Amino acid sequence: MALREAVCDKFKRDNRLDYSPAQVLIDSGVKPLLFHALQAMLDAGDEVIIPVPCWTSYIGMVLLAGAQPVFVRCPEERGFKMQGADLEQAITAKTRLVMLNSPSNPTGAAYNAAEMQGLTDVLLDHPDIWVLADDIYEHIVFGNFVTANPVQVEPALYERTITLNGVSKAYAMTGWRIGYAAGPETLMPAVLKVMSQSTGCASSIGQAAALAALSGPQDYLRERAAVYQQRRDFLVGRLNAIDGLRCHSPEGAFYLFPSCGELLGKTTPGGERLDDSKDLAKYLLDSAGVAVVPGSAFEYDPNFRLSYAASMADLEQACEHIEQAVKALA
Repeated sequence: MALREAVCDKFKRDNRLDYSPAQVLIDSGVKPLLFHALQAMLDAGDEVIIPVPCWTSYIGMVLLAGAQPVFVRCPEERGFKMQGADLEQAITAKTRLVMLNSPSNPTGAAYNAAEMQGLTDVLLDHPDIWVLADDIYEHIVFGNFVTANPVQVEPALYERTITLNGVSKAYAMTGWRIGYAAGPETLMPAVLKVMSQSTGCASSIGQAAALAALSGPQDYLRERAAVYQQRRDFLVGRLNAIDGLRCHSPEGAFYLFPSCGELLGKTTPGGERLDDSKDLAKYLLDSAGVAVVPGSAFEYDPNFRLSYAASMADLEQACEHIEQAVKALA
C-alpha cells in the first residue's frame, strides 16, 4: 500500500493526474505489466495501432493476446512521430487500442503537448478505443522539453487510458524489477486478475527500493538527463560526420536511430554484401566490436539503434570503430 500511495503521489506531482491506490498496480517490471494489461484488454480479432519504429516486444505481446498489430510508419522527417492524420487513417471498426511510447524506444522521439493533442483530438471521435501510454523514459528528456501524457492533454480520455511506468530507467534500477501502472477502475481489476495468475506479486525488497526512489529527492533526475544530453549531442555530431550515416537528434531516452541507407549495397572487406540493417549490425559486431540493433527488429529499415547508456570513453571508442568499419566498405 505504501508503494501504491507513492505512485499516486508521483502521478500527482509529475503529471497532475489523480489516482487512488485502488487504481494502481505494481508488477515485477514494466514488461510483465504490459503483457498482463494486453491480455486483459484484447480479444482475438482486435487491432492495435502501433507507431513504428517501436519496441519489438509490443508486437509479440499483441500477437500473443490474439490481436493484430497495425503499424503506422513514422518517418525521420517527422521526427519519428505519429500525427493525427496518420492515426485517423489507421483506425478501423476493429481498432481496440492505440499504444504510445514517449520518449520512445528505439528512437528517443517524444511528444510535446501540442503534438499529443493532435492524437487525442482524433481519439475523442472514437470512444471505443483504449489508449496505453508507456512513459518509462519520462524523466530522460533534454533541454526545456516537457513530455505530455494523453490524459494530461485530454482529461476526457481518463476512463480509457492506462499509463505504465517504472523505476528501471530514470532511477537506474533495472534489476529491482518494479513496474507500475494507473488506470480507470473499470480496467485495473481485470489486469490484476491476469497478474495474479502469472507473476503473482512483485518482490517485497524491490517494492521497498522503489518506494525509496519515488519518495526520495528527485532533483538529480535532471542532472542525469543533462549527462545523457551531452552524450546525445556528441554522438549525433560524430555519427553525422561519418559518410553514409545520417542521425536525427531526439528529444529523450538514451537511444539514437541512425539511417544507414547509403551503406546498403556496399561490400565488406570479406566480400559480403550489405543488403539491410541486419547485415550492417553483424558487420559492425564482427569487424568493429560494436553492438547495435538492426532497425528490422523495430519494424523500420534502413536504420539501426545505438544506446548511449555507456561512458563517454566507450562511446568515443565505438564511434572510432564505426567510422573505420564504414570506411573499409567498397
